[in-house]
Amino acid sequence: MRLVFPYLAQAHQVLHSLPIAAAIAQRHRDVEVHVAAISDAQLDFARRLVARHAPDAPIHFDRLPLGPGDAARLAAGLGRSHFKQYTLLRNRRYFNGFDAVVTPERTSLFLRRIGVRTPLIWTRHGAGDREIGFADDVRAFDFVLMAGRKIEQRLLAGGLIRPGAYVSGVYAKFDWAQGAGERWFDNDRPTVLYNPHFRPALSSWPRWGHTVLDAFAAQSDYNLVFAPHVRLYDPPRAADHAGFARYRGLAHMRIDLGSERSIDMSYTQAADLYLGDVSSQVAEFVARPRPCLFLNAHQVAWQHDPNYRFWHLGPVIDRVDEIASGVAEARSGHARFTSAQRDYVAETFELEPGPSAPRGADAIVEFLRAVPRSSRTR
Repeated sequence: MRLVFPYLAQAHQVLHSLPIAAAIAQRHRDVEVHVAAISDAQLDFARRLVARHAPDAPIHFDRLPLGPGDAARLAAGLGRSHFKQYTLLRNRRYFNGFDAVVTPERTSLFLRRIGVRTPLIWTRHGAGDREIGFADDVRAFDFVLMAGRKIEQRLLAGGLIRPGAYVSGVYAKFDWAQGAGERWFDNDRPTVLYNPHFRPALSSWPRWGHTVLDAFAAQSDYNLVFAPHVRLYDPPRAADHAGFARYRGLAHMRIDLGSERSIDMSYTQAADLYLGDVSSQVAEFVARPRPCLFLNAHQVAWQHDPNYRFWHLGPVIDRVDEIASGVAEARSGHARFTSAQRDYVAETFELEPGPSAPRGADAIVEFLRAVPRSSRTR
């Protein structure tokens, strides 16, 4: 059996499936595991992670060939959907040579449209509540992995998964998380993580972002890590960094527009308070209950919307001038939300003690061995 784990987008998706690739390679030596990427930087990142966490995993690393001029297109925006689809089209013969494609994203469903009949397995990336994780095209996957019953029940209710073709209780990113116990500042102030989303219609950044940063720059009670979703600056350029010059000399602020620290849980592990809008990183943050404050920059009627379920885990403010009082309220009133956060985590992550990637690895191999390839694809 030959399996491939492709990485076509930003590096934040790698940690959601690479631990599963390593677990398959370690536990099922008769399965040939390949990791494929469209840039040397992606492959280097994957190699370093495997060397650090699973050095005995026999994984093949493949650089997907691209065409003339593609390097410039890659630099212009790695995550753009049309470029990912072009990459899949150019490499369709490669993907057809495997018994399954295991992916953390949904763009790979394009393989179906270009005649690739290889079974597709979705590991998901993130455990949030936004509707994009429950889109109709999810039903096109042959097998799906998920973190817990919250996601399982919503996918089942939508007819997007079927019994026997999914496994719950897997969130591989936790297995290789970094940052526990790290200190980012030379003081004892509480640290706030500001983590806005990249989509303007959902994010606090376009309307409120610099006002939030300016408010933290002018105070002396808290540290601030600004680490937005990596797709906000994709990739960060010199002009983007220049826009934050006035904060970089401040000892109580850290600006990170897309380093590995912003994707490996370093900040969500170490911060004392989460400040943001709709990123699924809040689910990872409250795995250890702590104060949260949510920014409703678009005046959303969120109270009964399942896509904003996590906004019940802390105060929500509707005006940016409430940022200071909101942070204070989130900290002083955290006890009101502790039970809700624990319930949310219990429903979101139904994980057994220890790493969950082995569970996902065994489920994938068992599924593929039990079902003949000719009958797997829907």
